[in-house]
Amino acid sequence: MDRALLDRFKDPELSRGLVARIFKLSEELDGTRGRTPLNIMEVCGTHTVAIARSGLAGLLPESIRLISGPGCPVCVTANSSIDHVIAASRLPDVVLTTFGDMMRVPGSSTSLQERRAEGARVEVVYSPLDALELAARSPEQQYIFVAVGFETTTPLVAATIKRAASAGVDNFSVLSSQKRVAPALDALAHDPDVALDALILPGHVSTILGVAPYRFLAEQYGIPGVIAGFEPVDLLLALAELLEQLVQQRPRIEIAYGRAVHEHGNEQARAVIDEVFEVADATWRGLGPIPRSGHVLRREYARFDALQRFDIASRTEPTVEPRGCRCGDVLRGVITPGECSLFGTACTPVNPVGPCMVSGEGSCAAWYRYKLGA
Repeated sequence: MDRALLDRFKDPELSRGLVARIFKLSEELDGTRGRTPLNIMEVCGTHTVAIARSGLAGLLPESIRLISGPGCPVCVTANSSIDHVIAASRLPDVVLTTFGDMMRVPGSSTSLQERRAEGARVEVVYSPLDALELAARSPEQQYIFVAVGFETTTPLVAATIKRAASAGVDNFSVLSSQKRVAPALDALAHDPDVALDALILPGHVSTILGVAPYRFLAEQYGIPGVIAGFEPVDLLLALAELLEQLVQQRPRIEIAYGRAVHEHGNEQARAVIDEVFEVADATWRGLGPIPRSGHVLRREYARFDALQRFDIASRTEPTVEPRGCRCGDVLRGVITPGECSLFGTACTPVNPVGPCMVSGEGSCAAWYRYKLGA
């Protein structure tokens, strides 16, 4: 994208105009509502970081409360799934490959970083294709890729598995914990502790999904949603459009990130997901089991499922949740990171107790880095 055009989305004058519009709409809305504050949740980890970095929350009326949701894929991965990854690192003659932000996530007893220090073969890669290439070079060695993510990364994982099958790379497999965003939003809409009024919908995921998977929010629950980009003007525009919907009492799903997201999303990417994976129930940290919120490999590709190939579940130690960690409540938007008693004391980026402090997209890490709530 042209740099001058991108800079427009950081324009102070545009931002001031949008803030003024938000205040005006907020005043109109305050006269029609019986409860305050207005709970607006962003459900993308990159949005969480962008909001914290820009100080956007401090520009808004007191009647608007921004809350973070389950937008960090590493953070929402259940502790039991992390323990499966740790168990996989103990398999003999196996190289475990993973993205870097998984290395320091604590499981029940240890982390991948500690396992590597103990001699486990754990390699950081930038793409599942890197892991496949390593496996193709060393056919005598088993390679497992830890696949954690939302619909943004699932198409590439699926394409990698297809390539492995086509090339006959049988020493490659995937330990998958892929999640689907829309069912989690459905669970949040049902949650009385969260009391959602509106949603800033994810930009990256929506490039794949488009608009249709979110429409139930407006149609069934009366919750408006706007798909937003990641610059200050993007986010302020999304907030203004959400408030306008609430004032009009006409909830709908809109796109405020038209330079990247189209109504129908990426149909080819969704097709490759559907070819390799099928929808299944999944467990989310903080949200618990959610029907049809995950993906598992179809029967045709089951030989690439590391969980089954190596019987990892039977090798996994009993799961123990980190004592005192309220990452799950942070992911539901029930509390802010600063309301956890461990935040900034027992739990810091140097010594994280839970994944919300580990991942670069985690709410706790963002709060700590930008000194929010200090």
